[in-house]
Amino acid sequence: MQTKYRLLALACALGFAGSALAQNQGITKTELKIATIQDLSGPIAAIGKQARDGMQLRVDEANEQGGINGRKIVLKVEDDGYDPKRAVLAAQKLVNQEKVFAMVGHIGTAANLATFPVLFPKKVFNFMPLTAAREMYEPLNPLTYAFIAPYYQQIREAVPEMVKEKKLTKVCVIYQDDEFGEEVLKGTEDGLKDIGMPLAEKASFKRGATDFSSQVAKTKAAGCELVTLGTIIRETIGTIGTAKKMGFNPVFLGSAAAYSELIPKLAGKAMDGLYATMAAQVPYTDDASNKPLAFWATKYKTRFNEDGGIFSAYGYIVMDAFLQAVAKTGPNLTTDGFIKTMENFSTQTDIFGSAPTTFTATKHLGSTAWRLSQVQDGKWKVVSQYHTK
Repeated sequence: MQTKYRLLALACALGFAGSALAQNQGITKTELKIATIQDLSGPIAAIGKQARDGMQLRVDEANEQGGINGRKIVLKVEDDGYDPKRAVLAAQKLVNQEKVFAMVGHIGTAANLATFPVLFPKKVFNFMPLTAAREMYEPLNPLTYAFIAPYYQQIREAVPEMVKEKKLTKVCVIYQDDEFGEEVLKGTEDGLKDIGMPLAEKASFKRGATDFSSQVAKTKAAGCELVTLGTIIRETIGTIGTAKKMGFNPVFLGSAAAYSELIPKLAGKAMDGLYATMAAQVPYTDDASNKPLAFWATKYKTRFNEDGGIFSAYGYIVMDAFLQAVAKTGPNLTTDGFIKTMENFSTQTDIFGSAPTTFTATKHLGSTAWRLSQVQDGKWKVVSQYHTK
């Protein structure tokens, strides 16, 4: 479904096709002002706060070392409550009043799309948003860069593999009725088409819903053996918890949006068995197999007095990539100069296990790699190698 936000974003992208970008707001001799918009008060506030703190930790590290090319990094943060309308207001403040250079790691598909018409006329970048929707890099726009395999691709590739491996015959989907959920729905449908299998049933819910009984009942009645989930934290817990109460125990598969340590932490044993596609790894402080990651997790906990999560890692990763690109652009930072840098930019595998990324003038998605993880005994365990196209 083409929403007004998608159409506006497309119009903005087409409007910049082939044109030079000259505006350089947010840059002074001593400062580089950037921003992020997070949900700090709404349904995904727990992960929004993680993302904010992960970004702030990386900014603090950079500033403690003298900044980037002599400039202190100033990170402005606004709360949109996971509401696209509030995201627009936040973006207007950051772009028009604060005059930021870039938006980094903004969370949420619909919220990001809503802000594009605010960012792009002022030549403000939307850099590595915390959503894996295809609209974050399609159509090609010199101001947009994404870093993680899209939800659509993750699910389209994972579903056939699970069907084959587990010898399943009926697949359903429960999804949030918005741009994010539709990506999971479409990925499920197309993944099944690839193996000649029809979708047995689908059930949607509104953003912010707390009751999933009708959706679970619908998929149970259809005899579903695999249910893909277009859900985030609360909705994943609610759906699986409701299914357990109804005696319905299919294989549940979530996208990267459902890959969070908060799910088993909040819901306990009931979440064991849940699969999710993912890239970076949850930073556990007691991870003996990855001492650098455990060290980072301890550092984060010391700084913020709570355990870091996967969205803490995402925040840190996207800010680190942004600062690398700024450093590579050099002291004479400009909008056009940053774009030129991104035409030949890459990052390497990090302590979180992220796949390497590469960007070119015509490729604004850093990586198509994803892995599969499963909740086992209350913790996420990586259960597959990277899948790449």
